[in-house]
Amino acid sequence: MESSAVAADLVDFLNASPTAFHAVDEAKKRLKSAGYVQIDEKQDWDLKAGSKYFFTRNYSTIVAFAIGKKYVAGNGFHIVGAHTDSPCLKLKPVSKVIKSGFLEVGVQTYGGGLWHTWFDRDLTVAGRMIIRNKKDGSESYLHKLVRIDEPIMRIPTLAIHLERGVNDGFKVNTQTHLLPVLATSIKAELNKPASIDDSIGNGAPNDGSKSSKRINPGGEQHHSLLLQLLAAQAGCEPGDICDFELQACDTQPSIIAGAMKEFVFSGRLDNLCMSFCSLKALIDATSPENSLEDEVGVRMVALFDHEEVGSNSAQGAGSPVMFDALSRITSTFGPDSKLIQKAIQKSFLVSADMAHALHPNYPDKHEENHQPKFHGGLVIKHNANQRYATNAITSFVFREIAAKHNIPLQDFVIRNDMPCGSTIGPILASGVGIRTVDVGAPQWSMHSIREMCAVDDVKHSYEHFKAFFQHFSQLDGKIAVDI
Repeated sequence: MESSAVAADLVDFLNASPTAFHAVDEAKKRLKSAGYVQIDEKQDWDLKAGSKYFFTRNYSTIVAFAIGKKYVAGNGFHIVGAHTDSPCLKLKPVSKVIKSGFLEVGVQTYGGGLWHTWFDRDLTVAGRMIIRNKKDGSESYLHKLVRIDEPIMRIPTLAIHLERGVNDGFKVNTQTHLLPVLATSIKAELNKPASIDDSIGNGAPNDGSKSSKRINPGGEQHHSLLLQLLAAQAGCEPGDICDFELQACDTQPSIIAGAMKEFVFSGRLDNLCMSFCSLKALIDATSPENSLEDEVGVRMVALFDHEEVGSNSAQGAGSPVMFDALSRITSTFGPDSKLIQKAIQKSFLVSADMAHALHPNYPDKHEENHQPKFHGGLVIKHNANQRYATNAITSFVFREIAAKHNIPLQDFVIRNDMPCGSTIGPILASGVGIRTVDVGAPQWSMHSIREMCAVDDVKHSYEHFKAFFQHFSQLDGKIAVDI
């Protein structure tokens, strides 16, 4: 029952988070409810020991931290890092496509998705919009999240009668085959409101000075039908939509399933499962009144955007966001610039990204002595070529915490004849210089539109991260290296 409760909370988080923006928004709501105070990177920070804070960057990355009551500048940070993004189809800057009498939506692939799984799914769109707001004669611009709940698009497969060899290998041309169908041209035209033509606005003369404020001047960028749906959802006029970042989303909700209700079926488990477990662990490890009483460090969760495409952005793990956070917190409590280097050497990062569970239909894809299984707990990832940042010291720390709390743990090494993926772990370990262990909960169907993991492993992950936050300070004081 306890496992199901944690997994049910995960399902709620997943269903509220169709995009990275929505995941950050949901995390923000949960943090505020737990007493965390939002701070702004553009402002000075007034931080106090024993208090809890968070900030967002680009509204797709979020960093939350709780400062121990015994913290002093130069002490370490105990961090779990994950990512908010998942492979998906993102709308192009000009998404309006008309072919063979159909309105289609132009998309570009984001990350390394299993694109064949996007066919014949009931799709919608979600993301964020910039909306022009006029009030009392002045003009401002609002950042607003949007999500159309009902299915509005589909990518239909070709009938086998027209492609007899499809079962010998379904090859997707991502430019020509992955266009979601929005409507037929004739239906869209017949149902167009009388006030709407292919130019967005009220038809008033335009000298060109305002064209940059419209997302669809002349109706050339996006289907008016799509903009009408978005405007209705956002409570604005189509002409007030200045720009957006949208992606196609599956409308099938996440769910606890299986004959024994032991699985979670969902999209975006990679990596919202780890994002959720780390966030919940931080909140629960800092909620009791005396939880920070004896803490000498800073407990932190950092959820980054753009991991699936290399992390090289202003809000990715390759950006200075992590170092900026550590530096600003340290400098708030002590002006000596050398203290940040001292703090980093006392810090520890758990890089949490989902792992590959042994697949019963493809057992040969795993190395025989490293076969993570469902219900077996978090997986420590190892790679001699530093595709993962784990070493003997960091893996020992994570194992010792598991052993002291009777939490199961597993190991993974990729086969020598297969390429190895990577995570934010090596990026932050090399960029910041922080000790790092790479871990993740086991799952199947990674990068599919519909993935699955085990209910028990959600609970194990949450408990392991929570134990890390609560007991790392004591354990780290007993470890002697580089002396």
